[in-house]
Amino acid sequence: MSDYEVTLVNDNTPFAGGNWKVHVELPDQYPYKSPSIGFVNRIFHPNIDELSGSVCLDVINQTWSPMFDMINIFEVFLPQLLRYPNPTDPLNGEAAALLMREPRQYDIKVKEYVNKYATREAADAATDESESDDDMSSVGSFDSGDEEPAGTMEV
Repeated sequence: MSDYEVTLVNDNTPFAGGNWKVHVELPDQYPYKSPSIGFVNRIFHPNIDELSGSVCLDVINQTWSPMFDMINIFEVFLPQLLRYPNPTDPLNGEAAALLMREPRQYDIKVKEYVNKYATREAADAATDESESDDDMSSVGSFDSGDEEPAGTMEV
């Protein structure tokens, strides 16, 4: 699955056009225990730790079911996370506060991060850096752009 891509078609979120590499670590008890999910390149989002890329996603962290698989993560959970951030359960307090108090400023900051950290080149560079620092396996990329590669999700 290392070459799996997901594209949000007709994406009207401030994350539109972004490209993120995602690391997935499968525990020994998978699929009975949830995987750890992390964004490799930086993203400004209330439920994603900006420095580590760790994802706070209820369905992954608390309500995981063996019925779910990696396709669910890439085609359902991560797209929903980007479309519907939950600022009441933040990993990034700054993003959560900005989203709740000044949503337009939040959108501007998200777009700045997309332009700076979520280009294909930035995602590839982040992957290169991560591989030297991290032992999580690279399982796929999450692309919020307008292209339609394999694994395209229409919204």
